[in-house]
Amino acid sequence: MTNTKEDSPLSGLANSQTDLRANSLVSTIEAILYLKGQPLSLAEIADCAGCARDLAHEALLDLMNDYAQRDTALEVVELRKGCYTLQLRDRFQSLVERLIPADLGVAALRTLAVIALKGPLPMADLVDLRGSGAYQHVQELVERDFVKKRRYGRSSMVQVSEKFHRYFQLDVENQNSAQLELALNQLRSTLPPDEDAAEDPEDPEDLDRDSVDPDLD
Repeated sequence: MTNTKEDSPLSGLANSQTDLRANSLVSTIEAILYLKGQPLSLAEIADCAGCARDLAHEALLDLMNDYAQRDTALEVVELRKGCYTLQLRDRFQSLVERLIPADLGVAALRTLAVIALKGPLPMADLVDLRGSGAYQHVQELVERDFVKKRRYGRSSMVQVSEKFHRYFQLDVENQNSAQLELALNQLRSTLPPDEDAAEDPEDPEDLDRDSVDPDLD
């Protein structure tokens, strides 16, 4: 008997490819919420993901459902109609005082979290992620000995220091451990909106990735 369209091998392959694209969009939106670190509207999420709003909304619902079923410190929630964020669950709020240095600014702390999870990384890559204000953040973090910086071509390379690991009680020899990722996710998700980023007049995507670090001669 001839296979119907529904149960043909080609139909199954098409469905599989559709599922893969949907899963990829869910992961992309998760990364967007993580990197932005503040509530985003559906329009902003769709724009960052490069997809239609209805597809972004479907992926967001899948992501929210996924986090709801996980035993994790984080959750994806809708704070107000049409605005979504990745944040720490209420039961973990008691960790905030231990994890966050009270005398560092919100923007600098977000930059520190990116360096810890992505570093060592070139300063140009950090600027792409955090905007041109990252130069000032790194200077402050270097002065506080949370970050180390070394020359890297015409720019510099940044990474967290031994003091950072001691402060957060993390394994210095295993920077990419699950413990580190959990701690930094908690740190980022408990911070209020990044007001400094809104004051930055430059769009990170417009910055020259090979630009010279102003702190280097």
